Amino acid sequence: MTTSVVSVTVDLVLLTIRHGALQVLLIRRGIEPYLGRWALPGGFVLADESLEEAAARELREETGLDPRAGHLEQLATYGAPGRDPRGRVITVAYLALLPDLPSPVAGSDAASASWHPVDDVELAFDHDRILADGIERARAKLEYTPLATAFCPPEFTVAELRAVYETVWRTRLDPRNFHRKVTGAEGFVEPTGGTVIRDRGRPAQLFRRGPATLLHPPLLRSAAG
Repeated sequence: MTTSVVSVTVDLVLLTIRHGALQVLLIRRGIEPYLGRWALPGGFVLADESLEEAAARELREETGLDPRAGHLEQLATYGAPGRDPRGRVITVAYLALLPDLPSPVAGSDAASASWHPVDDVELAFDHDRILADGIERARAKLEYTPLATAFCPPEFTVAELRAVYETVWRTRLDPRNFHRKVTGAEGFVEPTGGTVIRDRGRPAQLFRRGPATLLHPPLLRSAAG
């Protein structure tokens, strides 16, 4: 019976909304394998750190972004033989939902780092599959949790929140129905008492995320309008 050395990595699916599109943060690999190809940020887990610590470290090292800037959760584990030409490598992927942030700064083994529309990429390793799983997780969680607010600044209008749902779900939502459902979901959003004028329009009420962890009732994609 023979045994093989198994290495563990973490990969990060970092999603934000920029210029009206759902975008993912990618690094251009500066080393082999896949030199010059775009990939998700990530790297090997060190012997003295947890998976969560490794994910936070890779985020800082490869992009210069603060892991506390948005929502971060474990997505899935990927371990198909041959997924990494360097040997037997199992990766634990993490999903982050972030507000619009400045352009990242590459480091470590990344030649560059930048935001890309999620439909405009072809990735190294099995990162296409990991990205697809991350996008679907984000779309599903927007139905029954308040995580859409992770894409927003601390204070936002209902119209700005609706734009998040429309961008992630790729569908148009009826403004009045959406407003009713959002403000009617217990603990989803709460008014700040302030207003703002966007694009020379009428004053709009400002909200912030409420205390709820689940939406009651959920904002189902099948009944979004």
